[in-house]
Amino acid sequence: MHHKILTPQSLFLIQILATAMMTGIIWFVQVAHYPLFEKIPKEGFVAYEICNTTRTGWVVAPIMLVELGSAFLLMVLGSRLGYNPLHLIALGCLLLIWLSTFFIQVPLHGILRHRADISTMEQLVSGNWIRTVLWSLRLLILSVMIAMGKIF
Repeated sequence: MHHKILTPQSLFLIQILATAMMTGIIWFVQVAHYPLFEKIPKEGFVAYEICNTTRTGWVVAPIMLVELGSAFLLMVLGSRLGYNPLHLIALGCLLLIWLSTFFIQVPLHGILRHRADISTMEQLVSGNWIRTVLWSLRLLILSVMIAMGKIF
C-alpha cells in the first residue's frame, strides 16, 4: 500500500509545530533577549551583535522556512480540497511576520552590527511586538482549527 508522507494532516502538524516553536522563541526574544541588549557593554556590543544575529539565524531560519513552506503547501492543497478560511487569516499573519522581519527587524539589526545605539535597541523591542502578537494570534488560530476539527 502506498502512503503519502505529506498529507494535509501531516502538513498541518508540521505547520503548527513550527508556529508553536516560533511563538515560544519570539516571546523569549521579546521579554528577555532584546530588552537585555542595553546591558551589554558598548565596547563589546558590535562583536556580540554579529555573533547573535548569525547564531539566531541558524536557529530560527529553518523553522521559519518550514512554517512558511508548510503553510503554502496547505494553501495549494486547500485550493483543491476546499479550505477553512482561517487558513487565509493564519497565512496573512505569517506574511505580515515576514514583512516585519525584513523591513523592521533586519534593518535595525543592521544598524546594531555597526554601533551600540540605545534608540535602535528600543525600536527593536517596540517593533518586535508586531511579530510577537502575530505569531501568538497565528498559533491561536491554528489551535482553534484543531479544536474545531476542521483544518479543511
